Amino acid sequence: MDVLRLVDIRDTPLDLDEVMGALDDATSGGVTVFVGRVRDHDGGQGVTGLEYSAHPSALGTLRDVCAQVASTYDVTALAAVHRTGTLAIGDIAVICATATGHRGESFEATRALIDTLKDEVPIWKHQSFADGTEEWVGSP
Repeated sequence: MDVLRLVDIRDTPLDLDEVMGALDDATSGGVTVFVGRVRDHDGGQGVTGLEYSAHPSALGTLRDVCAQVASTYDVTALAAVHRTGTLAIGDIAVICATATGHRGESFEATRALIDTLKDEVPIWKHQSFADGTEEWVGSP
């Protein structure tokens, strides 16, 4: 079975149960999950909402990032899903998770997965602030 169990970019709400179900594997002793949510502040400013946009190549790049992490770490299952569109405060923006034989490897693999995703996958955040200003984050 492929270790890349769930890799997607979607404009619908993300589901932690779906991710956990995708990682179900009897050989895994450790599962680590990172959930990124929309917070109500950034850089000392109040955030009222945001929108994520993805380049057409984003899903392919996300698959490449997942494959890279899977080949670097001894993962038995891996999942990464990112949201696009308009999100409200508290909405889940991204879920990254890995399953491994032991917890240490899972923590390291999940950390590498979210960090590499943020660095390499062309997904951009447009934030709206309480004072009426706005900002693009991660755009070229």
